[in-house]
Amino acid sequence: MNRQHTYGMGRIYKRGRIWWVRYYRNGQEFNESSRSEKEAEAKRLLKKRQGEITLGRFTSPKADKVLFSELIEDFLTDYRIRGRKSLNKIGFKVKPLLDTFGHDRVKSITTDRIKRYIAERQGVGAAAATINRELSVLKRAFNLALQAEKITTKPYIPMLPEQNVRTGFFEYGEFTQLRDALPEFLQPIITFGYYTGWRITEILNLQWRQVDLDAAEVRLDPGSTKSGEGRVIYLDGELLDTMREQRAWAADLQRDWGEIVPWVFVNPETGEQVRDIRSRWNKACQHVGLTGRLFHDLRRTAVRNMVRVGVPEVVAMQISGHKTRSVFDRYNIVSEGDLRAAAQRISTLPTKDQDKTGTISPIPTNATGTKKR
Repeated sequence: MNRQHTYGMGRIYKRGRIWWVRYYRNGQEFNESSRSEKEAEAKRLLKKRQGEITLGRFTSPKADKVLFSELIEDFLTDYRIRGRKSLNKIGFKVKPLLDTFGHDRVKSITTDRIKRYIAERQGVGAAAATINRELSVLKRAFNLALQAEKITTKPYIPMLPEQNVRTGFFEYGEFTQLRDALPEFLQPIITFGYYTGWRITEILNLQWRQVDLDAAEVRLDPGSTKSGEGRVIYLDGELLDTMREQRAWAADLQRDWGEIVPWVFVNPETGEQVRDIRSRWNKACQHVGLTGRLFHDLRRTAVRNMVRVGVPEVVAMQISGHKTRSVFDRYNIVSEGDLRAAAQRISTLPTKDQDKTGTISPIPTNATGTKKR
């Protein structure tokens, strides 16, 4: 007959010659081998586990066996469930983690090991921003495992400082110079980006059903943007003229091809949607001496230009599709009007020759009215 003894909410018992312990956490039963034939060892193990549960330091025996690869599988499942648009890119962030920790038990991934991982990634030339994106995956994977109670603790994961101030803006002359160097059918795309700050994919995926030239407005459908939110912009000036010309050109193109073309920006050689402009963009940049410029620079430029002419930040964000105000910090954008106003306020500060009321103090004189020496 198996012997067993009860100790509070736990007990010890024998299976064959080995003593086991049984205890409970949040109503869940745990059975764990003491790996000993001595009853005293089982008592010590039970007391230890009960103490860990009381102090909130308990780690399930199953948690000791969880592999890091399981955490990554759960992370990717969560990514798919939430419908993240960058699912096709996440593999680049996951691969270095799996290469390093993939066959390890989670309990072995300590802060020291993570710091060594960071050093190894730096050693092969990975940028701080790249490493931080990988560490963000690591954090999310651990947090999901905690939520699922697969683990009960996680290591501290340090992040690297990033030089996150973005550079690269187009002055109007540079913008027109680059635009004129591009094929004619790509020029409206550049104009649209310069004035709206939209992402290249948002522009290239635009369809005529989303454009109302009579109302001079363009709408993005919910779910078609990075944030998942729809938005509307109103057309005016050069951008409105460009879109009207584009509509007339599209009508001619449809007559030539004999079918309706839903896309706003189309390659006239194929009658299909423009999907990528990088090669022609890079060639045009090199031709006009702007090598290294990115289409994303138009996004920064649009936001800066809006702020320059006094468009409120919240409105600029709504037009360009930025979800948080941090863009103004990352793009290092400051209104010139704000700088001028600051200079004017500074100039009104009292000097050593002014009294506390802001008026100029008279030059001290003696009783005869002559200046003191």
